[in-house]
Amino acid sequence: MANGSRALVLGATGQIGRAAVRALAGDGWEVTAASRGGGRDARWPSQVRAVAVDRDEPGALEAAVGDGFGLLLDVTAMTAVHARQIAGLAGRIGSAVVLSTAAVYEDEEGRSFVTQDEPDGWPRYRVPLAETDRAMRPDEKVYGARKVVVENALTALGDRLPVTMLRASAVYGPYCRAPREAYFVKRWLDGRRVRVLAYNGESRFHPVHVDNIAELVRLAGRRPGSRVLNAADPQAPTVAQIAELHDEALGWECETVLMDGAPPADAPSVGLTPWSLPHPLVLDMSAAERELGYRPVTTYEQALPETVEWLADHIRGRDVAEALPRLAAAYEPLERLFDYAAEDRWLASHGR
Repeated sequence: MANGSRALVLGATGQIGRAAVRALAGDGWEVTAASRGGGRDARWPSQVRAVAVDRDEPGALEAAVGDGFGLLLDVTAMTAVHARQIAGLAGRIGSAVVLSTAAVYEDEEGRSFVTQDEPDGWPRYRVPLAETDRAMRPDEKVYGARKVVVENALTALGDRLPVTMLRASAVYGPYCRAPREAYFVKRWLDGRRVRVLAYNGESRFHPVHVDNIAELVRLAGRRPGSRVLNAADPQAPTVAQIAELHDEALGWECETVLMDGAPPADAPSVGLTPWSLPHPLVLDMSAAERELGYRPVTTYEQALPETVEWLADHIRGRDVAEALPRLAAAYEPLERLFDYAAEDRWLASHGR
């Protein structure tokens, strides 16, 4: 393996990249942190080298790889073009770890949470989902299916270039660009002491902290292989439990009102949260435990206070849609997550 002690992290200043750089540097890798802006994280060791790389600029990634690296972590691979870029580095990198997503999964009826249109169309996944469960057909037009394109192309390389694909679920942690936790943090900042949770607060959308992903990256770097692995926290709390953990982290009390079933058709914003799935999405982590010796380094309860502190500082006094444009794009208009007037009308109509 050429330059086996060197690691290149592509997408280093994103939430996952920041944590992974720390984990790899702490494990003895000589890390080059690549991002479009070439920035640094204050928590990185001084020996981490930061460079500016725009992978969409022809030849830029190849130039950054230079004489080679033992490991490439690619947090930003999204398309077949990106997969071909990585494949073209075979012989110049020893192995790669590439981020995928739990959005690749679909149920036995071919439904996935990225393609559904109505509550009745939501998938009923097997719980917990293993990597051998059904995935979407490759398709460049749909987010989850685009990741399948990348997975298929890279795992097919086999011994030419061992690639570990990590199917991450609801990622959280500092520097998240679309933090689901903003739903609770903004309500705290607004002094909103009541919330309505659809589906009786029982929705489960398995989270994963960036430090747990970084641990998977670290272990995969030590044990290269062509594989697809889930990436998730040790527990998948319900949205009602997540709400309680936010209250504890924020040090306040907020009333929870449970709604039976989906948000009503005449008030679709009421009861809606970024975790509100009609049926659970929970990932099986036994393959990572078996193949990598993986053990989680944190839990949602342990990691949430740091996430909440960063997020509160990030959005305090700002328009949330401007502070978190990716979250705004996912829930356009973002105001529907914070439609207190509609919520008050629904509460009044139900005697609250």
